[in-house]
Amino acid sequence: MQPIEVVNIQTNDEPIRNQALEEARRQFQICNACRYCESYCSVFPALHRQRELEDSELQQLANLCHNCRACHYACQYTAPHEFAINVPAALAEVRQQVWQDNASPRWLARLFHRSGAAIAAIASLAFGLLLWLAQWQSGGDGAGFYAVLPHNVMVAVFLPAFILPLIAVAVGLRRYWQGIGGKRITLAHLRAAMGSVATMKNLAAGHGDGCNFEDEDRFSNKRRLLHQATMYGFLLCFAATSAGTIMHYLLDLPAPYSLFSVPKLLGISGGILLCIGTLGLAYLKTKADPELSAQHVWGGEMGFILLLFAVSSTGLLLYAFANSSWLPELLTLHLGTVLAFFVLLPFSKMVHGFYRMAALIRDEQTKTDG
Repeated sequence: MQPIEVVNIQTNDEPIRNQALEEARRQFQICNACRYCESYCSVFPALHRQRELEDSELQQLANLCHNCRACHYACQYTAPHEFAINVPAALAEVRQQVWQDNASPRWLARLFHRSGAAIAAIASLAFGLLLWLAQWQSGGDGAGFYAVLPHNVMVAVFLPAFILPLIAVAVGLRRYWQGIGGKRITLAHLRAAMGSVATMKNLAAGHGDGCNFEDEDRFSNKRRLLHQATMYGFLLCFAATSAGTIMHYLLDLPAPYSLFSVPKLLGISGGILLCIGTLGLAYLKTKADPELSAQHVWGGEMGFILLLFAVSSTGLLLYAFANSSWLPELLTLHLGTVLAFFVLLPFSKMVHGFYRMAALIRDEQTKTDG
């Protein structure tokens, strides 16, 4: 039996979704009989706990998968064998459908996953241009960045751009959680799932030596470390913004801040980690075998990575040249990338972090249920 070839998956037709699910079901029935990869990651122990491979269970397994590809290179039933097993690609197709079907509107998610790099670039430049025009209309009302763009204008623009996309993600995540039969979350479930996320345990292929993402002949922790750099870099940048907000509103200490202030120390270290992580992941993506992923969304995934790099790199440039005559242009360029990132968040691969966290929590629940 030959694997399906998914064509035109950017449409949201029911037959295409069923086709991806059926192919994943076919392959997992063979995996469940073999069980060679049982210790590789969280996917296969979870698979072996299932009695029926319902659609919801396949969606849960797909979001547990971190696409490390170790199972593929260890499998004896991959092509040219007649079973033609390709678990990473099969789960990537199902995972993509889950993210798209839970997004609102779905057509925008499909469009971004197909042409994400172009959309991210256009959105960043467009938002930057609008903010650049806004500074000439409003004028500054303070020191530092506020001398270019008033504080109230920044709040009026970025507060809804931050809150509304998060609400959209929460709505989609709730649909997913109900669909996979999620139950009440306990502290034990949350602590175990967060431990897996913090250490990127599922990118170690079960033995701690890493995965085969960019080279089938050897294991490497590069992808794991670059994911950690990206995740912790993003969290540090978020913490920097949160610290600045607290200092501004609660301590009456408005920006600008000195180099050794909490917002600056967190923001600079986070920006450096984000630059390293995103550039490294983009490089690894160009080296990986495209047949072990959802090939039709390569542009969207690369667009998301490069958008994160643009956010972090323009932020560092803004700090480095804060006292130059280029401050207005650098500020609007950086804020344009940040605004594009948040507006596009529900439709980009950023949602994979939320869904994988939910999948890990649900996995902990099934362990205790069983």
